[in-house]
Amino acid sequence: MNEMILLKLGELVLKGLNRRSFEDKLQANIHRRLNGLGQFRVYTRQSTTYVEPMNEDCDMDGAWEAMKKVFGVVGLSRARSCDKDKDAILRACQEYLDDRLSTARTFKVETKRADKTFPMTSIQLSQYVGGELDELYPNLKVDVHHPELTVYVEIRDYAAFVHADPEPGAGGLPVGINGRAVSLLSGGIDSPVASYMIAKRGVALEMVHFFSYPYTSPEAKEKVIELARLLTPWCGHLTIHVVPFTAIQEELRRSCPEELFTIIMRRFMMRISQVVAQRVGAKALVTGECLGQVASQTMEAMNVTGAVVDLTVLRPCIGLDKEEIVQISRKIGTYETSILPYEDCCTVFTPRHPRLRPLPGEVELAEEKLDIDAMVKAAVDGIERVRV
Repeated sequence: MNEMILLKLGELVLKGLNRRSFEDKLQANIHRRLNGLGQFRVYTRQSTTYVEPMNEDCDMDGAWEAMKKVFGVVGLSRARSCDKDKDAILRACQEYLDDRLSTARTFKVETKRADKTFPMTSIQLSQYVGGELDELYPNLKVDVHHPELTVYVEIRDYAAFVHADPEPGAGGLPVGINGRAVSLLSGGIDSPVASYMIAKRGVALEMVHFFSYPYTSPEAKEKVIELARLLTPWCGHLTIHVVPFTAIQEELRRSCPEELFTIIMRRFMMRISQVVAQRVGAKALVTGECLGQVASQTMEAMNVTGAVVDLTVLRPCIGLDKEEIVQISRKIGTYETSILPYEDCCTVFTPRHPRLRPLPGEVELAEEKLDIDAMVKAAVDGIERVRV
């Protein structure tokens, strides 16, 4: 049937001399997402990327679902190609869109003529195809303002394409084009959303999870691994660096003031994550912090926790309220897993009255009795890596 998928490119079409590198990264990501779905030809022309099946064995439904989650694509359509001839275009509309044309009540035809050598203007071709379809389908009535069905015709370099009702794509930039970062992945709602949001800006991710067995259960660890699996359609393959965190938390409980426990714990998380980032070549850390949401997410607290690392700390959820974060988590499919009732290490030894606005000096003073380097090294040496 000559069916293929048309992917409309987003902001990368605005790039200058480096645009080709963005397109190459997008195509590489598309090929990776299509792996196992059949043999496809992927190429880009005139701000559109074409995903063309090479044989009848290709899983077009699977490819369609995969392409909806490729960052860098703002819209996509399943389309049929045909010769650049008005009658061939009309036949393609009849054959490919017959079911929709037979059930719709109102319609219009919208033409885009990228190939300016085509003898008819966009308006002329729309009028011709629309007039013929109006005669062929008695159930249809033309409505150019609020049609139930819009038939799209595109005249491009090598062929014409017909399709209907394009869907929005994932948007953003191709994953990997803006480098690599380490994301601190807990079992909550916020950190998977933060990971999704920063991947949408073209960042490839490595995950760090802090595991405090026996205070946190193996089910809590599996929950986080499942969250990472749910993120892979958006972010690509992920490695979770599972950090044994029990010894550090027990030492903090013995040696540090209770009201500073959470802040000092988070400072250790940042230190360990920076070591992981250095090992994997990442240039930033990503957290799910949201300003004012909990005691450790005041401006003063975030300043103190971020002060122990040299890398940039990216906080994509910082200005969102909880309901906005929940909406995104539902959209990307992580919400139901995030709310499973398995504790994470942040709930272990929670202070009754945490310090809301800690000062750097008092936190550093509280840490003086700790062998920070040895504690960090022991945790890093015990990391378990899980590939999903």
